[in-house]
Amino acid sequence: MAQHDAQMLKGVLALLLLSLLATEDGYGYSIVTRLKAAGFPELAEGTVYPALTRLENAGHLESYLVRSGSGPARKYYRITATGRQELADRTRSWHELSTAVATITSHPSDTTTPQGVSA
Repeated sequence: MAQHDAQMLKGVLALLLLSLLATEDGYGYSIVTRLKAAGFPELAEGTVYPALTRLENAGHLESYLVRSGSGPARKYYRITATGRQELADRTRSWHELSTAVATITSHPSDTTTPQGVSA
């Protein structure tokens, strides 16, 4: 499995987290496990937990504790109404960006020669 560019991942991590939590609440480790299973093996707790905290501080997520029979309570996250709006905005932005990138990368020969200059 190919490694993803760290800077690209940083740019889409909030979108990934909001998307996952829009379908099912989760706690940190379970979220990391879901991301890895979805094809992001390089994402570690040290990257995901701060992003969850940022989303919670921004009001896009809220957390609650669930007692665990085998240790301390787990902090679960769920998406808020503003988080759903943020998800919609980020999804729209992602689709616009990926379409624009695809337009250029699908025709690389069209971008190698400056306009008006013959090759």
